[in-house]
Amino acid sequence: MNQKTTAHFSLLATNIFFAINLTAVKFLINEKFVQAFGLNFLRVGVTSLLLWVLYLFKPQNAVIQKKDYGRFFLCALTGIAINQLLFVKGLSLTYSIHAGLLILTTPILITFFAALILKERITNYKIIGLFLGIAGALVLILSKEKTGKPSNVIIGDILILLNAISYTFYFMLVKPLMKEYNPIMVLRIIFTIGFFIMLPFCLTEFIAIQWQTFSTNAYISLFLVVFCGTFLAYLFNIFGIKILGASTTGAYIYLQPLFATFIAIIFLGEALSIYKIIAGVLIFTGVFLANKRTANG
Repeated sequence: MNQKTTAHFSLLATNIFFAINLTAVKFLINEKFVQAFGLNFLRVGVTSLLLWVLYLFKPQNAVIQKKDYGRFFLCALTGIAINQLLFVKGLSLTYSIHAGLLILTTPILITFFAALILKERITNYKIIGLFLGIAGALVLILSKEKTGKPSNVIIGDILILLNAISYTFYFMLVKPLMKEYNPIMVLRIIFTIGFFIMLPFCLTEFIAIQWQTFSTNAYISLFLVVFCGTFLAYLFNIFGIKILGASTTGAYIYLQPLFATFIAIIFLGEALSIYKIIAGVLIFTGVFLANKRTANG
């Protein structure tokens, strides 16, 4: 199997892992095995540790330049600490299907903020795509659904959107670092810094975990969240960007809500309501238009 084929399979696996993540996190929290921030402690802490273990087998000894210290810290803050805290907390309050669809707004936000901050050209398609994405998000947030076990859908959806905004800033901040340094080294540093930023928020809930109550399904779910949905997913994503480029890698995000929907319906009993279908169509169309190339670029 050549590298391009392997990269495509890696990206497919990444988005399946991310989709499984949504249901596995909901299961662990719904069944009271762990609280949101305690789970974050495990996700980021174990992934940081595994990245350092990987370093022992394949050291990368690049020296970080002083000019990049602040950028590394901001990447850890936006891409790990704020992103992970808001994501898991938001997911614990809302539906997995909502989260899967709202995460899809990330490419729209990247396009919008790139135009606003980096002065990239913004087209009519991008403007329409942004408004369609916002409309889809509002349909989800304002819908009155009663299925599943959400505790506060509106707050949960808003936290997922804020998580997408935080990740958008991370995406723009980390790009120069990924070009300047080894990508796995960049991940290792920002995960480690992010873990220590999160520590004061997560330690109490981590200590409160009652490991003796964990069932076999709980341990399997925890493995899927921590090892597959975090450690492997981040590594596979980097491999996909390296071999296929950012555009192809980004396109795979379209599959994530589809996988997430089927998994949540089967394992969590969530319903595919008309609100979710309408929101999905609006967001998918918005992402397509926001990334549409015109004759003039």
